[in-house]
Amino acid sequence: MDAVDRDILDALRTDARMSYRSLGARVGLSANAAADRVRRLIATGVIRGFVTLTDETATSDTRLDLIVDARLRPDTAPETFEAALARLPWITEAVHVTGAWDYQLRVRVPNAARIDELIRVLKRETGVEATQTRLVLRTAALAETATFGPPVAPRPQQR
Repeated sequence: MDAVDRDILDALRTDARMSYRSLGARVGLSANAAADRVRRLIATGVIRGFVTLTDETATSDTRLDLIVDARLRPDTAPETFEAALARLPWITEAVHVTGAWDYQLRVRVPNAARIDELIRVLKRETGVEATQTRLVLRTAALAETATFGPPVAPRPQQR
């Protein structure tokens, strides 16, 4: 990882769909060199994937977004819990946190009946001891990505 790789990551966090030509111009590389770097970042696991952010109010789907705090039973290993979560389609994100709870889960269910089912499954099949569930009323429109340091300025082209 060098400064150019970090600049590539910052640029892709802002617009993951930008062309390799635009990316290269932004970080001072040719389109081919930028593409090679992105492929290497994917191959080494630095880039784990690309995500499409949607405006849920623009779709007609009825879904409930939840935040579920989960405390694991003392005999439940985090790796075991995370593997069990991977089999649950409603879990969209799991964050291992500090404090009174072990994990904060982002959940999307189709209706209220699935909330009860989810909590029962978490306690019965994943090693969860206790949960606290909150309904997401709205997600604020904040910056879609977090970057550190000053914005990336275009670099002179390298050949």
